Amino acid sequence: MRRIEQTNELLKEKLAGLISREAPIENGLITISYVDCSPDLRNAKVGISVLPFNLSEKVLEKLKKHRSNFTQILKRETRLRQIPKFHWEIDATEQSMSEIDEVLKEIKQENKSG
Repeated sequence: MRRIEQTNELLKEKLAGLISREAPIENGLITISYVDCSPDLRNAKVGISVLPFNLSEKVLEKLKKHRSNFTQILKRETRLRQIPKFHWEIDATEQSMSEIDEVLKEIKQENKSG
């Protein structure tokens, strides 16, 4: 189990660097929230958050196009025998937190004026 956790952390770190270097997005920010490898290390769910949120679909498409390029680079840059197949997904946690923040601000304003 420890090996998978270490692999998750290594891939999270390496993918963050690769994205900023190989697949940057203009006027946006891509953050890797998590990497979750399967026990056999053949697949990995990669959660990303994108700011602004409306660029999310564009970013997903771009990352899917770069999947094989990332795999080749990771084979060279890591000691992993097998690089998992990446399955990119949007981690909407930050978006949800931002929406909650807005609602709380509105409530606060209403309480001040009411």
